[in-house]
Amino acid sequence: MKAERMTKKMAKFRDKIQNGSLGLKVWCLFLLAVPFCLFVQADEHVPDVETLVKKIDQLYRSESSHANMEMHIVTPHWERTLAMTVWTQGMSKTFIRITAPKKEQGVATLRIGNEMWNYLPKTNKTMKIPPSMMMGSWMGSDFTNDDLVRESSMLDDYTYQYVTPKDASPEHLYIQLVPKEDSPIVWGKIVAAVQSDDYIPVWQRFYDEKGNLMRVMNFKEIKTFGDKIAPSLIEMIPQNKEGHKTVFRWLNATFDSDIDDKIFTRRNLQRRR
Repeated sequence: MKAERMTKKMAKFRDKIQNGSLGLKVWCLFLLAVPFCLFVQADEHVPDVETLVKKIDQLYRSESSHANMEMHIVTPHWERTLAMTVWTQGMSKTFIRITAPKKEQGVATLRIGNEMWNYLPKTNKTMKIPPSMMMGSWMGSDFTNDDLVRESSMLDDYTYQYVTPKDASPEHLYIQLVPKEDSPIVWGKIVAAVQSDDYIPVWQRFYDEKGNLMRVMNFKEIKTFGDKIAPSLIEMIPQNKEGHKTVFRWLNATFDSDIDDKIFTRRNLQRRR
């Protein structure tokens, strides 16, 4: 309707020019104003950047979540697949238990707030992970401990703004995230792309402090999990390790269901099921 009214106004102005009642200079100014108005109108549909970052942060969490997942690790010399069950509660609690293969069955990870523990059934020991190891590899994958339990938060630990890369697509929105000075994050910046229509993540690119691209995380195979629509596959590709990648796949997931608080306890780490 707005476009139709705009077209009618343009026609009236054109008629006035033809009748000599409107100067050419005014008509030119009107033409220059039209695309500007349309641009502003389209820009109104872009969400506030903080709202979008919060949406990305909570995509796989919500108030709570329970999921069965697979992690496939690929290197030039070997491949392996781990099956696991994952529970989360808000942004502060995560529990992961590996269910297969038998060699790793029972390995568990717990995160509560800023604290994280790993349980290894072979030694029957629970080890607390210090902050210095949060960026270390989890189970030999290309994901870090921090990736798995999300100790850092895009919303709280980064500053963010919309950006337009040189290779920008009109189908995507782009956000640049820079770690706050007091946050224990090794990345110099992250650039994230989301679909412009539904704001579902497309990829995230991680750069070091010198601006070198270190890894790329791709989001694929969008599926519906109850009331939530999200990519069911995340692919992590390190840029400094040729032939390496790790793929996480959500087999099924439920969100915002009741989860027993006893799951997020150190005692639960040593339970085999």
